[in-house]
Amino acid sequence: MARLLPGTRALRTLEAAARHLNFTRAADELGLTPAAVSHQVKEIEDQLGLVLFTRTSRTIRLTEAGTVLFEASTDALDLLGRAVSRAQKLTRGTALLKVTLDAQFASKWLMRRVDDFRKHHPSIELRFDIAYEVRDFELDDIDVGIRFGAGKYPGLRAHRLFDNILIPVCSPSLLTSGPPLREPRDLFNHTLAHIEWSRQGVTWPNWRMWMAAAGVNDFDDSRTVVFKNSTDAVQAALDGNAVALADFAMVANDLSQGRLVQPFELGLRVAPEFAYFLVYPESTADDPRIVAFREWILEEVAKTRTTDKGQ
Repeated sequence: MARLLPGTRALRTLEAAARHLNFTRAADELGLTPAAVSHQVKEIEDQLGLVLFTRTSRTIRLTEAGTVLFEASTDALDLLGRAVSRAQKLTRGTALLKVTLDAQFASKWLMRRVDDFRKHHPSIELRFDIAYEVRDFELDDIDVGIRFGAGKYPGLRAHRLFDNILIPVCSPSLLTSGPPLREPRDLFNHTLAHIEWSRQGVTWPNWRMWMAAAGVNDFDDSRTVVFKNSTDAVQAALDGNAVALADFAMVANDLSQGRLVQPFELGLRVAPEFAYFLVYPESTADDPRIVAFREWILEEVAKTRTTDKGQ
């Protein structure tokens, strides 16, 4: 009977095709051509002696047999993925700690401090997974993560890192060579950068919101530039091309070293339930590597955290 079972690659093709009910979208996900997906599905059907999809000129649908195999292949791939992740963690030993985090937190905060961790914990090798995607601790080969969200992660222990306070920042050269910035309305003469982000009814502060808080009610946002992530908005400020709304914790080092300045003291707080969190599975909370990293990062956060910004 084992000879009749499709291999892992075939199961992935079947699962993607059944989930999308579209060979083209499945092919895009798998890095194949639609013809290759169709051919692999037909091979599975021939191998098992079953019809898994009914096909028309425009659509495909799962048969009852196809639904059974789809559900089983989903469970099988998930189980295998979790087993592979556990096996990888077992075989790489106790010296390596894998941390997943987004590019902004990595470049603007953590990487500047990594040498200090290595100095205090030379026996622990840090390895980073830089991604905006949320990783699964059971499926992905990672140990701890730094995530931006509401801190509600079932099965994970979460430690709040920063309150997010958005402040205006710009290059010092902009103050000396550009139009003066004496009052908020003077910002009308500059390019203003921010990001667009919303989740669970919460909107990341933008320039219109900042201007309203500053008492400017006739703001025209035609001079604003919207970026997908904060790293690009801050870079525009560093390059002297814009005044950006930036998270204070992420630019604290640039401010202290004079690469950026804050032309106005007013800051806006993000909804208090949203913040950066250090997260890891409850089951590994006593792992000495995680304990060391947790104690170190919380101490570093305490040095950075501010309570006197914003309103």
